[in-house]
Amino acid sequence: MSEELQDSTGAPVRVELDEQGHSYVISVDDGTVAGHAYFLPGPDTETERIFFHTVVDEDFGGRGLSKILVAEALEDSLERGVTVVPVCPLFVKKLQETGDDYAAQGGRFRSATGEDFDIVKRQA
Repeated sequence: MSEELQDSTGAPVRVELDEQGHSYVISVDDGTVAGHAYFLPGPDTETERIFFHTVVDEDFGGRGLSKILVAEALEDSLERGVTVVPVCPLFVKKLQETGDDYAAQGGRFRSATGEDFDIVKRQA
Protein backbone atom coordinates (compact mmCIF):
# COMPACT_ATOMS: atom_id res chain seq x y z
CA MET A 1 0.00 0.00 0.00
CA SER A 2 1.06 3.57 -0.57
CA GLU A 3 3.39 5.24 1.86
CA GLU A 4 3.26 8.89 2.86
CA LEU A 5 -0.51 9.25 2.71
CA GLN A 6 -2.06 12.50 3.87
CA ASP A 7 -5.62 13.41 4.75
CA SER A 8 -7.29 16.59 3.48
CA THR A 9 -5.67 18.61 6.29
CA GLY A 10 -2.18 17.46 5.26
CA ALA A 11 -1.79 15.24 8.32
CA PRO A 12 -0.13 11.86 7.75
CA VAL A 13 -2.31 8.75 7.79
CA ARG A 14 -1.56 5.07 7.33
CA VAL A 15 -3.63 2.24 5.87
CA GLU A 16 -2.85 -1.36 6.76
CA LEU A 17 -4.46 -4.70 6.04
CA ASP A 18 -5.74 -6.58 9.10
CA GLU A 19 -6.17 -10.08 7.63
CA GLN A 20 -7.47 -11.58 10.87
CA GLY A 21 -9.98 -8.76 11.38
CA HIS A 22 -11.01 -8.86 7.69
CA SER A 23 -10.52 -5.15 7.25
CA TYR A 24 -8.30 -2.39 6.04
CA VAL A 25 -7.52 -0.05 8.92
CA ILE A 26 -6.78 3.66 8.65
CA SER A 27 -4.79 5.28 11.45
CA VAL A 28 -3.85 8.88 12.07
CA ASP A 29 -0.34 10.13 12.83
CA ASP A 30 -0.38 9.22 16.54
CA GLY A 31 -1.47 5.65 15.74
CA THR A 32 -5.13 6.11 16.67
CA VAL A 33 -7.39 3.93 14.55
CA ALA A 34 -9.81 6.20 12.73
CA GLY A 35 -11.73 3.71 10.60
CA HIS A 36 -12.13 0.38 8.83
CA ALA A 37 -13.15 -0.99 5.44
CA TYR A 38 -14.57 -4.42 6.25
CA PHE A 39 -14.65 -7.35 3.84
CA LEU A 40 -15.54 -11.02 3.79
CA PRO A 41 -14.19 -13.77 1.57
CA GLY A 42 -16.40 -14.20 -1.49
CA PRO A 43 -17.73 -17.47 -2.89
CA ASP A 44 -14.25 -18.06 -4.32
CA THR A 45 -12.65 -17.55 -0.91
CA GLU A 46 -9.08 -17.43 -2.20
CA THR A 47 -9.48 -14.71 -4.81
CA GLU A 48 -12.53 -12.60 -3.90
CA ARG A 49 -13.32 -10.07 -1.22
CA ILE A 50 -16.79 -8.71 -0.57
CA PHE A 51 -16.40 -5.16 0.75
CA PHE A 52 -19.57 -4.62 2.77
CA HIS A 53 -19.01 -1.80 5.29
CA THR A 54 -16.73 1.21 5.61
CA VAL A 55 -16.76 3.35 8.73
CA VAL A 56 -14.72 6.30 9.96
CA ASP A 57 -15.09 7.52 13.53
CA GLU A 58 -17.05 10.78 13.62
CA ASP A 59 -14.16 12.42 15.51
CA PHE A 60 -12.20 12.18 12.25
CA GLY A 61 -14.99 13.30 9.91
CA GLY A 62 -14.37 15.76 7.10
CA ARG A 63 -10.77 14.73 6.52
CA GLY A 64 -11.34 12.50 3.49
CA LEU A 65 -10.36 9.34 5.35
CA SER A 66 -13.07 7.13 3.86
CA LYS A 67 -11.93 8.03 0.34
CA ILE A 68 -8.31 7.24 1.22
CA LEU A 69 -9.38 3.97 2.84
CA VAL A 70 -11.39 2.84 -0.19
CA ALA A 71 -8.65 3.84 -2.64
CA GLU A 72 -5.95 2.02 -0.66
CA ALA A 73 -8.09 -1.11 -0.27
CA LEU A 74 -8.66 -1.15 -4.03
CA GLU A 75 -4.96 -0.60 -4.76
CA ASP A 76 -3.93 -3.43 -2.44
CA SER A 77 -6.58 -5.73 -3.91
CA LEU A 78 -5.21 -4.97 -7.37
CA GLU A 79 -1.66 -5.76 -6.24
CA ARG A 80 -2.79 -9.03 -4.63
CA GLY A 81 -4.85 -10.10 -7.65
CA VAL A 82 -8.05 -10.14 -5.61
CA THR A 83 -11.44 -9.61 -7.23
CA VAL A 84 -13.37 -6.86 -5.47
CA VAL A 85 -17.08 -7.38 -4.90
CA PRO A 86 -18.55 -4.02 -3.84
CA VAL A 87 -21.55 -4.08 -1.51
CA CYS A 88 -20.59 -1.03 0.55
CA PRO A 89 -21.98 2.09 -1.16
CA LEU A 90 -18.57 3.80 -1.00
CA PHE A 91 -16.94 0.97 -2.96
CA VAL A 92 -19.86 0.83 -5.41
CA LYS A 93 -19.59 4.57 -6.07
CA LYS A 94 -15.79 4.53 -6.45
CA LEU A 95 -15.92 1.67 -8.95
CA GLN A 96 -18.77 3.30 -10.87
CA GLU A 97 -16.59 6.41 -11.20
CA THR A 98 -13.21 4.78 -11.82
CA GLY A 99 -13.89 1.13 -12.65
CA ASP A 100 -12.66 1.39 -16.24
CA ASP A 101 -9.34 2.85 -15.11
CA TYR A 102 -9.09 0.27 -12.33
CA ALA A 103 -9.65 -2.56 -14.81
CA ALA A 104 -7.16 -1.03 -17.26
CA GLN A 105 -4.53 -1.21 -14.51
CA GLY A 106 -5.29 -4.91 -14.03
CA GLY A 107 -7.80 -4.61 -11.21
CA ARG A 108 -10.71 -7.02 -11.11
CA PHE A 109 -14.19 -6.42 -9.78
CA ARG A 110 -17.68 -7.72 -10.33
CA SER A 111 -21.19 -6.77 -9.28
CA ALA A 112 -22.52 -8.34 -6.11
CA THR A 113 -24.91 -11.26 -6.50
CA GLY A 114 -27.59 -12.64 -4.23
CA GLU A 115 -25.07 -15.19 -2.99
CA ASP A 116 -22.71 -12.37 -1.99
CA PHE A 117 -25.46 -10.58 -0.06
CA ASP A 118 -26.32 -13.87 1.66
CA ILE A 119 -22.68 -14.25 2.76
CA VAL A 120 -22.74 -10.76 4.26
CA LYS A 121 -26.06 -11.39 6.03
CA ARG A 122 -24.79 -14.67 7.52
CA GLN A 123 -21.38 -13.45 8.67
CA ALA A 124 -21.66 -9.75 9.34
